[in-house]
Amino acid sequence: MKTAPIRPAAVAGQFYPAHAPALDQMLDAFLSAARPSRTANPKAVIAPHAGYIYSGPIAGSAFAPWRPVAGQIRRVILIGPSHHVYFAGLALPAAAQFATPLGNVPVDADAVVQLQKLSSIRIFDPAHATEHALEVELPFLQRTLRDFQIVPLVVGEADDAEISEVLELLWSGPETRIVVSSDLSHYHGYAAAQQLDRTTAAHIETHQAAALTGQHACGYRAIRGLLRVAERRGLRVETADLRNSGDTAGSRDRVVGYGAFLFGEPS
Repeated sequence: MKTAPIRPAAVAGQFYPAHAPALDQMLDAFLSAARPSRTANPKAVIAPHAGYIYSGPIAGSAFAPWRPVAGQIRRVILIGPSHHVYFAGLALPAAAQFATPLGNVPVDADAVVQLQKLSSIRIFDPAHATEHALEVELPFLQRTLRDFQIVPLVVGEADDAEISEVLELLWSGPETRIVVSSDLSHYHGYAAAQQLDRTTAAHIETHQAAALTGQHACGYRAIRGLLRVAERRGLRVETADLRNSGDTAGSRDRVVGYGAFLFGEPS
């Protein structure tokens, strides 16, 4: 019998600790220090994906609100940009599991079958092989949730309608949540980055999808798709944290921006 393929961790030991106890300790510190938020049970979040010393504190504020409802969440749609490979549409992996130092996370096989009916979707392992954008979110999910599956999607050249079609297809109930993986501005001076990231946050909070471009966020395509769905469904958006690498680690000459955004469903 053929063993189902596992996508190995590609950036453990680079973006985050490869040793499980050290990784657990770091994640617990980030989650415990999360900034308080008004959105208690978000349907979707936007979280950064840089090395943990830079973006981990901000990511903690994105994932911490799921801790009290961890047992409710059984599936996470994990979607983020391609940094290394150019392709059209959105890419699923052939792998049945994703490995991290904390163990393996299963891929939702039923969702993969559903998604392959869409013209924008294909199985394309090169998009996943060395991509960090999805991988760095997995340890946060493993430390926050319990028994869950993922639907890992790397975004290539895809438009708002194609991304929102994917999210609508899998939206489902409270057992399904969404993580859009994205950093914000790249390599500006500290003050310029702060100003640009504040503008980006305002666009996200007010569902201004069309205003977002690559200068605002590397994952702008996925963010735009989420915003289209969020507006249709009446989701409220809260900026839970907005900082950059000059606030967490590194110099302030050329910084990368990070935001934690929470999408709450109407009550």
